[in-house]
Amino acid sequence: MLQPYQKIAQILRTDKDNIRFIDERLSAVTGKKNIIEKIVEENDATMKNRLDILGLNKNAGAKKIYNSLIRKIESDDIQLFKVLGSPLVTISSDWQHVLETTKSIAGKPKGFFLKKEKAVEFLRNQPPMKILQVLNYKNVDEMIQKENISEIFSALRFVEGSDWLNKLFFKQYENLKPDDFEEREIEVLALSERWTKIAQEFIRHKRHNISHLKEMGLIYVIPLSLEISGETLRNFSLILHYFNEIPFYADLIKKFSNDEKSFANNLISLLRGDVMDQRLSSSDKSQWLVIQRYLAKDDENDWRLFESHLNPEALHWERAEKMLVKAGVLFDGFSHELSFWQNLNWVGDYFKSDTGIDVLVSFNLIDTTMSLVKEKEMIKYLYHHQESLWNKIFMEYFDEMEMEKKMKENIIKGWFEI
Repeated sequence: MLQPYQKIAQILRTDKDNIRFIDERLSAVTGKKNIIEKIVEENDATMKNRLDILGLNKNAGAKKIYNSLIRKIESDDIQLFKVLGSPLVTISSDWQHVLETTKSIAGKPKGFFLKKEKAVEFLRNQPPMKILQVLNYKNVDEMIQKENISEIFSALRFVEGSDWLNKLFFKQYENLKPDDFEEREIEVLALSERWTKIAQEFIRHKRHNISHLKEMGLIYVIPLSLEISGETLRNFSLILHYFNEIPFYADLIKKFSNDEKSFANNLISLLRGDVMDQRLSSSDKSQWLVIQRYLAKDDENDWRLFESHLNPEALHWERAEKMLVKAGVLFDGFSHELSFWQNLNWVGDYFKSDTGIDVLVSFNLIDTTMSLVKEKEMIKYLYHHQESLWNKIFMEYFDEMEMEKKMKENIIKGWFEI
């Protein structure tokens, strides 16, 4: 049996001496002892609890466990679909109902967002010619008289293309000032069905038809079915995730507004999702990166994934899944079924494959649903689990509030030390 340092290091694909150093340093700072052992014990106990619910034991093979998790998702998905009124995902009005439901569950949060009149000014400065052509308008002024500015701003992402966006349109953000922003509620918008065909390439790349605009405080949906098992549960969870992600960044934008000189640069850094790209010098303190996106999506062997780090995305998912259970309470007692997924983000272990090889199985809801999306082997979908486990380690020495504070204080710098 692996020792606790080895077990955590194996799951995170890092060196056991790295985990040992984290434990020794943070134990000295906080006075808390045996944290790594506690995490391993909690992981084992939580897995046993969920395996019992699934009618399995720890000797079950990886494939059997994985298939049982998939069946659980499909079962919960069917129930969620029914309690939402069996929405048709190709119909904009049905999507709007789902969005408004999630907004109510999230508590209709507010944030510090770009003024609509500023968004219109950007469109006038850099007319989106492809959108004007698609919608058959002569100019921007004619378009904004008849169209929802939020819908047009959403469509920029999948109509105009990344070159135009990055080289022309987003260059305007370099001149943004705090006065260009205002406090208002997060907006939810199901785009009209006219965008479905043109957005299909964008959806293939993003792997989902739901997205958001941090600076606009907007969550939008393209009415299209991906025809994937578990689609309702995955989409509902993703919307709840955005209701946690957007306020997190809105707080940062509001904080940055106190310094007009650096405001635009800090805002752009957030929207780009900048992360450290240089290795830190050695130190006798525990050094932590702040990684605000999932690097493993692009390179599962990115060196930063093996260093101590915090990931805001994993925090947003943790909170989204708590909201999911809350939603179950509102949906006439559905919370018992949905509570299965709570506090599983960081849980997982190695189990035997059919050929006797040890493979890592993630109990993370999003990793499991992503396996359904891509329809490949489960071993590829582990990065939500691993990122959550890094967060879990830090939180056990401190707490969630301190972790969020460290993320926000150091997200631009990209790292901190303790």
